Amino acid sequence: MTETAVLICGHGSRDPEAIAEFELLATALRGRLPGVEFATGYLEFARPTIRDALSALAGRGACRMLAVPGMLFAASHVKNDLPWEINSFAAAHPEIEVRFGRDLAIDPNLLRAAADRIGMAAPLNGVDRSDSLLLVVGRGTNDPDANSNIAKVARMLWEGMGFGWAETAYSGVAHPRVDQALTRAARLGFSRIVVFPYFLFTGVLVKRIYAQSAAVARQFPEIEFVDAPYLRDHPAVLDAFCARVAELHEAQPAMNCQLCKYRTQIIGYEADAGAVQAGHHHHVRGIGVDAPDGHGHSHPHHDGHDHHR
Repeated sequence: MTETAVLICGHGSRDPEAIAEFELLATALRGRLPGVEFATGYLEFARPTIRDALSALAGRGACRMLAVPGMLFAASHVKNDLPWEINSFAAAHPEIEVRFGRDLAIDPNLLRAAADRIGMAAPLNGVDRSDSLLLVVGRGTNDPDANSNIAKVARMLWEGMGFGWAETAYSGVAHPRVDQALTRAARLGFSRIVVFPYFLFTGVLVKRIYAQSAAVARQFPEIEFVDAPYLRDHPAVLDAFCARVAELHEAQPAMNCQLCKYRTQIIGYEADAGAVQAGHHHHVRGIGVDAPDGHGHSHPHHDGHDHHR
């Protein structure tokens, strides 16, 4: 038994494949983090919940907990919901040291994983990459800082891999949406369009992205559409998670708050600055995993995500 424990915090999903992939990544991480207690927890739609996972680690003797968000960017889940869960547990257990890590963010490891996924799906095979367009698809939130990260990822992959052009799109909330972006991209004159969902795991949204790609491809048979796989458990993704755990071992890392709409008045989101941190998943913890008919509670989210993933 060790005193230090690591919790990988997921959102949860109605899609069992998404949960299975999250747990697959967690199993691989376990092998890289010997000597510590290890657990996964979810905000909703899956169990154990974050609170239950923390309680279980405490019951196994952990007195120092390192909670790492299993999420790519810091939107409302990383800025509000997870900290609320972590802070609530810490307040109720002052004898336990709890540290909360930062999002995976734009990380060289993740860029390397993305380039590998894209290169594997769209090998050159006589096609000059400058004749190809890359479409990078993010989840989409009403947090402009998180949305802008997708544009930066697209730009770095565009220049780093030598694509002729790159576009960004979002699966929901933000614009342009996938079908709009693909239709526009198809009119730019490129012989190949590579669609890359910048997601960690599968789910309703990723499957919808691929379906939209197939639908637009049928409208433009003269263009080769290539669907690149999402990040999943690429070794470099595991490297990024291990780096976040290592940060927490050394100190309490801070997220980039320079353009956070909750800390700074951002154009169009001035009213969000200084908003009280509050979780909104307390009424749906673990919901949807016990009902025999598979139906659960549907609820709106202030970050605008489509969470029925």
